[in-house]
Amino acid sequence: MNFLEYQEKSRKTAKYPNAGNNWVYPMLGLCGESGEVAEKMKKVIRDCGGEIDEAKKEEIKKELGDVLWYISQLASEFGLSLEEIANSNIEKLYSRMERNVLNGDGDDR
Repeated sequence: MNFLEYQEKSRKTAKYPNAGNNWVYPMLGLCGESGEVAEKMKKVIRDCGGEIDEAKKEEIKKELGDVLWYISQLASEFGLSLEEIANSNIEKLYSRMERNVLNGDGDDR
C-alpha cells in the first residue's frame, strides 16, 4: 500500500464531529496517540531494561498505526496528501544532509 491508498482508505473511517472541517480533533488525537507510543517506550525502559521483544514491538506497531491514522486525517483536513508531505520532508532532510546541517537548531537551517 502506498501513502495515497492509505490516506483514501483511512479517510473512510474518519468518524468524528464535523470531519472535513475540523482539524482540532485529529490534532488532539495525534498528540494523545504520540503520548501512548512514548508511554509504551517508557515502560520498555522501566520494565524491560530497554529490550524490545516481539510482543512489545507489536504493541508499538499498533500505536504507530494510530499515529499514522491521525496524521492522515490531519493532512486531509488541510487538503494535503501524505505523499506530498513525505516528499517535502525528504527534500528538506536531504538538503540539510548535503549542506551538513542535519544537526543543530531551527526550522530554516
